[in-house]
Amino acid sequence: MTPEQPAVGTWLHRGESTIYDSPWVRLAIADVLMPDGTQVDHHVVRMPWPAAGTIIVRDGRVLLLYRHRFITDTWGWEIPAGAVDDGETIAAAAVREAAEESGWRPTAVEPLCRFFPADGLVDQEFHIFLARDAVDLGGPTDRNEAARVEWIDVAEVRAMLLDGRIVDGLSFGALCFAFTAGALPL
Repeated sequence: MTPEQPAVGTWLHRGESTIYDSPWVRLAIADVLMPDGTQVDHHVVRMPWPAAGTIIVRDGRVLLLYRHRFITDTWGWEIPAGAVDDGETIAAAAVREAAEESGWRPTAVEPLCRFFPADGLVDQEFHIFLARDAVDLGGPTDRNEAARVEWIDVAEVRAMLLDGRIVDGLSFGALCFAFTAGALPL
């Protein structure tokens, strides 16, 4: 393969035009040449920042938030997570979001994984951290984030993944990875 020749199977992105743009999201149409030579106009959702989430584990339990998501009109359990602010490190965002949303500040975080939840359409990147302890700050500072904050036994978290009580993509992917990687015991 030379710089002039893309790898076999590469979709060539030949530019894009913006349909809608805001501080939260940008929708674009990309001019793409598929591997078989077919040209397509592909919709792309561009997110201006990555998201950071933290799986906080303490005494065999995981800290989860129970919340409503109006877009899907669903209730479910999630790990604390949110956008990385301008000038903020991804690790600092993970700690800040955990403290704001749950009222528990991780004592230390370690990178666990990163993934793109819908990379066929959206460029948002999720960064997941693991914290093995946290300090109680006396409650969340952002009351809009969760109806309840609870420490849930690791075995129950696994059951929640299996029975559909955890449906948020960031949380689902993060917790499944944590179980698979051995960060949470099966």
